[in-house]
Amino acid sequence: MEIGLVIALLLAVLVGVALGLMGGGGSILTVPILTYVLGMGPKEAIAASLFIVGVTSAVSVFSHARAGRVRWKTGLIFGAAGMAGAFLGGILGGYIPGPVLMVLFAIMMIATATAMIRGRRKTADPTGEPRTLPVARILLDGFAVGIATGLVGAGGGFLIVPALNLLGGLPMAVAVGTSLLVIAMKSFAGLSGYLLSVQLDWPVVLAFTAIAIAGSFIGSALAGKVPETALRKGFGIFVLVVGGFVIFQEAPALVALFSGG
Repeated sequence: MEIGLVIALLLAVLVGVALGLMGGGGSILTVPILTYVLGMGPKEAIAASLFIVGVTSAVSVFSHARAGRVRWKTGLIFGAAGMAGAFLGGILGGYIPGPVLMVLFAIMMIATATAMIRGRRKTADPTGEPRTLPVARILLDGFAVGIATGLVGAGGGFLIVPALNLLGGLPMAVAVGTSLLVIAMKSFAGLSGYLLSVQLDWPVVLAFTAIAIAGSFIGSALAGKVPETALRKGFGIFVLVVGGFVIFQEAPALVALFSGG
């Protein structure tokens, strides 16, 4: 077995831990691992990431549900709107150059990380209950995040968790659990769009997925035990660092693309 594949499969554990613990970060790790460690093309890596993250999230959501950390109604509405957006994004992503997709991916990561590190304004009412978002707002946010999900291969947790936590006022642990439901729904919709133009190495993808699922159980066990502020800021810093790395890696290819080099 090639050393690159061994390293990638070992790193798959981190993908699962990130999803189980933070409700996101799976694609943020998976796309760079598949691209820079296994040498997949950006579009193939994005499509593979959608499958890996979708399956891992679908398994992990049940661990969070047993602990009462999933808001099913909000998640299903958000996810349904996101599936429509993700399918559209997946189709569009097949026509955009790989370096452009990767840089768009990184820019969204950095913007979201900044919001997470800053934290949200106090939105709870005097009783301490989080405010309820209107259905129209949930649908709009879900569709917008869904397009991003399908377009750049992000399961969307790094956008969904902030949307649920910063806008919806859900406690961080509940936002994490609910996001996994949304991620699973949108990832499969985005994958459907990509599979119209991309072929995957299924043995590698399935092996990566199985190991990521094992890691997700570790992350789920840790979720809820980590203080909310530390989890939110840690999530933000993690996303910020990886976003900077992706831009650093892709900048030369992007410059060459637009300069005709």
